[in-house]
Amino acid sequence: MQLDSMYQEIILDHYRNPHNKGLREPHNGEAHHINPTCGDEVTVRVRLTPAVEGGALDNKATIADVSYDSMGCSISQASASVLTDLLIGSTLDEGMRMLDEFTELMHSKGRAEPDEDVLQDAVAFAGVSKYPARIKCALLAWMAWKDATAQSLETEKEGAS
Repeated sequence: MQLDSMYQEIILDHYRNPHNKGLREPHNGEAHHINPTCGDEVTVRVRLTPAVEGGALDNKATIADVSYDSMGCSISQASASVLTDLLIGSTLDEGMRMLDEFTELMHSKGRAEPDEDVLQDAVAFAGVSKYPARIKCALLAWMAWKDATAQSLETEKEGAS
């Protein structure tokens, strides 16, 4: 029970004191997602930089920045804040691994043992996975980040041709 209380505190702290909120320039990908079930909304911007100067954006690219603007419940807001803390400075490979781990956690129905080394503060959302109506709230910013990243890579590919 003490762990649940600590997790709730992490979520509330990120909700009350959001990290990296406010859309920033420059960016090379942006996605806007809405949860039609509850009305939560998020716009995520991502800036990827090549692993080597002058190189192409690939899985070794650095997630140089992630910023967002959002409105909605404490879970969706806190999840967006945690996402930015986790991803900024990571490689694209690492970011995709975090996305996979978080998605798996959200679909575990409360039975997963999250990898705290990978998810860090995002383990606080483990309890959310017990409530199907709240899973989309927690995943909203993550899915927007995935789409913004795909847009970055597609824009890069189009610019190279």
